[in-house]
Amino acid sequence: MIITQQKPLEEILKMLEPFSKVFIIGCGTCSTVCQTGGEEQVEQMAETLKKEGKEVTGSVVVEAPCDARLLRRDTRKMKKAIEESEALLCMTCGAGVQDIVQHLKKISVPALNTKFLGQIERIGEFYERCRACGECILYETGGICPIVRCPKGMMNGPCGGMFEGKCEVGGYQRDCAWVLIYNRLKELGMLDLYKSYKPPRDNSQLNIQPREIVLVKTRR
Repeated sequence: MIITQQKPLEEILKMLEPFSKVFIIGCGTCSTVCQTGGEEQVEQMAETLKKEGKEVTGSVVVEAPCDARLLRRDTRKMKKAIEESEALLCMTCGAGVQDIVQHLKKISVPALNTKFLGQIERIGEFYERCRACGECILYETGGICPIVRCPKGMMNGPCGGMFEGKCEVGGYQRDCAWVLIYNRLKELGMLDLYKSYKPPRDNSQLNIQPREIVLVKTRR
């Protein structure tokens, strides 16, 4: 899940200052779950903008704005309202904003900050669990990612800063990732994996950007 957080209203209004007519686009997946761009939040934003003197030409919550196919499908009936607007207010993640600009060809204003790939513990509680690093070692670590869960990103641990199962970073308030990994592997009967040495990551290759995957169908 891509975790987002709404920008301060002052920042949004400043970006919208040159425009009097605005169309709002929300997200039916991640932003809806995060309560930053679902039906309710889009309606609230429309009311707020109207009170600020803006004309809202319309709104739509696209199932997944980062998917060009769904974006085109869900905005097709709103074409006139979109064309009448001077700018689009995007209550989506950064990938959604970029897809909207590319395919709808309108000035697009991001209403949200994209924070991280996260796990949803319960409504309103989101925790970073994946760095999308491109080199997954979760099998070896019992499904707990040390790159994210360990503030030092250590590939082998725990370090000398661990005390009574807690991490020194942040004043021993959080659990040490490598203690969690040890306990999980022990629980799963896979403790032998804990003893295996994990070499340093080759960040020169992992961090080449922008990343892409293109699946090419081969002819038979």
